[in-house]
Amino acid sequence: MSTQLALDLPPLVAPLVPKHATIGERFAAFHEANPHVADALETLARQWFARRQKTGMKALVEQLRWQSGIQTEGDEYRINNDFTAMYSRLLIQRNPEWAARIETRTLRTA
Repeated sequence: MSTQLALDLPPLVAPLVPKHATIGERFAAFHEANPHVADALETLARQWFARRQKTGMKALVEQLRWQSGIQTEGDEYRINNDFTAMYSRLLIQRNPEWAARIETRTLRTA
């Protein structure tokens, strides 16, 4: 007889803003409710840059999800993939010297 894997996941939460809101509006609400996510990504980026020159934000987001089990509020996902580009720009805004080290692409909404 096999035992089913049990995952200790938080319950889904209602989004802070409607689904039809822009990514920027959704990100702003999520970031306001979860400032610890940007702080954790900044810490990971600092650790990464101590050993390497460049990274993509997606790699840092995936590492944060996998290694920390970070808890968030206000979106059905712990860290929505839609917010990756916004986090890269936020970290560059906080640390302008990282502009050449964090890969970014042109936003479709720009």
